[in-house]
Amino acid sequence: MSKIAAVTMVGALALTGCGSNSGGGGGGGSSSGGSASEDVCKSKTDGDGPKIGLAYDVGGRGDQSFNDSAYAGLEKAVEDIDATCVEANAQTDDNDTTRAERLRTLAEGGVNPVIAVGYLYSPAAAQVAPEYPDVDFAVIDGFSTTIAKDATNLADLTFAENEGSYLVGVAAALKSKSGKIGFVGGVDGALIQKFEAGYVAGAKSVKPDIDVEVQYLTQDQNDAAAGYENPSGGKAAAEAMYQDGYDVVYHAAGKSGLGVFQAAAVAGEGNWAIGVDSDQYLTAAEDQQPRILTSMLKRIDTAVFEAGKAVADDSWKSGFVTYDLKSDGVGYSTSGGFVDDVKDQIDEAGDQIKSGEVTVPAEPEK
Repeated sequence: MSKIAAVTMVGALALTGCGSNSGGGGGGGSSSGGSASEDVCKSKTDGDGPKIGLAYDVGGRGDQSFNDSAYAGLEKAVEDIDATCVEANAQTDDNDTTRAERLRTLAEGGVNPVIAVGYLYSPAAAQVAPEYPDVDFAVIDGFSTTIAKDATNLADLTFAENEGSYLVGVAAALKSKSGKIGFVGGVDGALIQKFEAGYVAGAKSVKPDIDVEVQYLTQDQNDAAAGYENPSGGKAAAEAMYQDGYDVVYHAAGKSGLGVFQAAAVAGEGNWAIGVDSDQYLTAAEDQQPRILTSMLKRIDTAVFEAGKAVADDSWKSGFVTYDLKSDGVGYSTSGGFVDDVKDQIDEAGDQIKSGEVTVPAEPEK
């Protein structure tokens, strides 16, 4: 297995702020994450439920992945608990100071809870939460509570991405004809390495000698845009893999993964891509759908909704909250029917994880 880091140039995000209905450039909305023509945060302003503030990660709404899944949680909160919401978008040149100011703006705008999408918000949330003790803060994929250890209004909403990735790794190995599969990650760090580790372990549980090519778009922890807002980089990485005979490529790269789907469509029959976070078959272009084998589902929508509901119910819990396979926090999609013939084997692998028979690694093999 080889690992390569390729840094590519990306364009700047459009400048947007609280209440915006658009994220980073292009992509459109998802069926699980709303659409540009339907903005619940602007159309619903008088609900009796909580007013939820959502600070997006780089890429914003329209990434057909991570951020759109968070927006789907807002939609559900508006529908089910009569919530209202305010949105704030990230910029490519963000730092801890600008992220902290974004969270303060939301808190001072009367929202509760404030939910930050992405681990990069962790230092900012740890700084800001103690300043607003009457407002609850949560960070998706965060580690903020390891910094502000005594904050009772701060939670990190995390996921067992390695478990969901294990399942799509099983699918990849079972469907690969060449015995060679690939992984395209965004930023090479602990979070995305969980996806890699689970994917490789799942594939090797089926075919121990399978060849897995791993490529990250950047190793710079401070360059989220190069990792997650970079479709051209994702496309280039996947193209090289397909050309070298790797016939299934899984991405964990946010909006950059849209480029992986483009490459899969060009590679054509016999080649597959695997989506992430939401069921990306449902939002892909028509020519890409036949090439999307499955998606690893990460229920960010559930985490956002439950954070809002916890405020409404006065049941907020601080610290780490983990959504795993057993709690239906992660899983895989079956849209398109491309894994129907191997579904029993994937589900058996899932049962082994739930029972504790299989423990999925959270870090790649050295």
